[in-house]
Parts: sequence; C-alpha cells; structure tokens
Amino acid sequence: MAKRKIKKGDTVQVITGAGPERGGDRGKTGRVIAVYPEQNRVLVEGVNRVKKHRKAGTTGRGARTGGIETHEAPLHISNVMLVDPETKKPTRVGYRTETVVKDGRERTVRIRVSKDSGKDI
Repeated sequence: MAKRKIKKGDTVQVITGAGPERGGDRGKTGRVIAVYPEQNRVLVEGVNRVKKHRKAGTTGRGARTGGIETHEAPLHISNVMLVDPETKKPTRVGYRTETVVKDGRERTVRIRVSKDSGKDI
C-alpha cells in the first residue's frame, strides 16, 4: 500500500478531470475534510459536489425532511495535489528526518517538506 502524503486539514488542488469550461472541478482548491486510506480517496470541501435525493418524511415534531441534498463526494487521492502554503501553488511532498531529544530520549521524526520551495508543510 502506497504512502499517503495528504492529511486531514491540508489544502489541496484538483489536478485532473473536467475543467471549469465543462462544469468540472479541475483547478479548484479546498480543505481536506476526511481521508479514506482503504479506498485511496479524500473528501475535499467544496469540490465534487453531488446531489442526493432523500425520501420525504417527517421528524418526531412534525417537520418535513427529505428532498434534494447537495454534499461532497470522495475523490481519488491521485487526482489532488497538496498546495504549498508559501507559494499557494500545487507541489509534491517529500520528507526530511530529524532527531529530536525529548525528556532525555532521542526520537526520529519525519517532517513533510515541499519539493518546490523546500519549506516545511
């Protein structure tokens, strides 16, 4: 299973699919709401919005429920790219390892780094 370099809360840009001239989402940016590693998919805020028809019903108080709801659907993780916080452009992700001493113990931590600018993400 491949390493997923995108995490919840990251800002990503859609890099494939239909462009805006055809009503698609290519080029849109959004924040990652959830990551589904077993399906290699991510849920991005404001991207890949679909309409879902819910059966009409009532709540216990008598309010009507149902109708047409619009919400985000998951995208494949290969269709999005992390946005560099410095340049605001899509970038690849690399890792840098550092040895940190905490409470007298040495630990090795991996830090995500932008391949373009070299800055920490």
